[in-house]
Amino acid sequence: MKAKALAYHRYPRPGKVEIVPTKPFDTPADLSLAYSPGVAFPCLEIASDPANAYLYTGRGNTVAVISNGSAVLGLGNIGALASKPVMEGKALLFKIFAGLDAVDIEVNEPDPAKFISVVKAISPSFGGINLEDIKAPECFEVEQGLVGTCGIPVMHDDQHGTAVIVGAALLNALHVQGKEIGDVRVVVNGAGAAAIACTRLIVALGVKRDNIVMCDSKGAITASRPGLTSQKAEFATARTDVKTLADAVKGADVFMGLSVANVLSAEMLASMAVHPIVFALANPDPEIARDLAMATRSDIVYATGRSDYPNQINNVLGFPYIFRAALDCRATVINEAMKLAAAKAIAALALEPVSEAVKELYPDENLAIGPEYILPKPFDRRLLTVVPPAVVEAAMESGVAQKPIDDLERYGRQLRSYVADTDEALKSFLERS
Repeated sequence: MKAKALAYHRYPRPGKVEIVPTKPFDTPADLSLAYSPGVAFPCLEIASDPANAYLYTGRGNTVAVISNGSAVLGLGNIGALASKPVMEGKALLFKIFAGLDAVDIEVNEPDPAKFISVVKAISPSFGGINLEDIKAPECFEVEQGLVGTCGIPVMHDDQHGTAVIVGAALLNALHVQGKEIGDVRVVVNGAGAAAIACTRLIVALGVKRDNIVMCDSKGAITASRPGLTSQKAEFATARTDVKTLADAVKGADVFMGLSVANVLSAEMLASMAVHPIVFALANPDPEIARDLAMATRSDIVYATGRSDYPNQINNVLGFPYIFRAALDCRATVINEAMKLAAAKAIAALALEPVSEAVKELYPDENLAIGPEYILPKPFDRRLLTVVPPAVVEAAMESGVAQKPIDDLERYGRQLRSYVADTDEALKSFLERS
């Protein structure tokens, strides 16, 4: 695997993305329009009205993928430069799934205040900013310092992208298990950025806050524990009968792990309620191994972050389409309403019959709603036609869309046309490669 991955990134040319022209460049006349003297005219138009940047530049279709490399995948704090392959990969996903041009930017700055200053300073170059792989608790400060201050949508995908997909998966897992969201007891193991965001979103979807117990490496987070961060205090339980993770999961309906490998034992899983839901999202090794979980409970719905198991909680189901919508309606922020709309749209799509083309990509899987299919597959191209209209509608209803889209059905048709064009372009690219 290592040799294959290194070769993939190195050949036939290093890296995973490139920049290509969008205008003619074959003649002296073309160059005079592209640069001097012709370029002065759009510059002056933008100087007179900054909104004209969306008319005369690629800003409205460009996202910055920005990290300081302090919390990369399962690799930890490997630094800004070492994070570049991940950020390039994220840029690739933006392009192939939503047609957005993305530029990876690695900022060698661990200090949150300085990092915020750098990102603010460069924000006029982009239509949106995807923050990535920034460690907690600094990521909370960074996001709070940028959201609503740059005039463009900013989202830390490790927090909110994960939360959207977890929310969608929970809705469908509950559907499969025949449980109501307002009744279930949930245990969240982990109290980092993703865990906090996921918990906030499932509460917004209908989980009762009093039915949640959050645990960290010290056990259950209780209201009586001293020295809690504001984020942990938000979900501290008032219960006095839970001290450990084992206490918390007893009788629980849902285990949501965003922590470390192998912390949920078979005995703990066996103590959960009938028809349990387990999202074991630690990567690369989940909180309980799939084989052990399936051997322990036959009535389980089980999901991980891994691509080699069914029910992968994969952020690519969300972030390309959320940003596509946000840029198309020029949303000033990506707010809670937009994230909830995305989660519900993704969940609803998994209830629909799957095309033969998608089935051919996953020949060994049963792609019908059930214990091993609670989310659409990443290559289900309908995501582009279903999620952005829902997100745009939420942006307009919540008052953050600067360029409302009056005809959402037409918008959906345009996206369907784009899907066909993109698939043809990708096919041609692969044939040339």
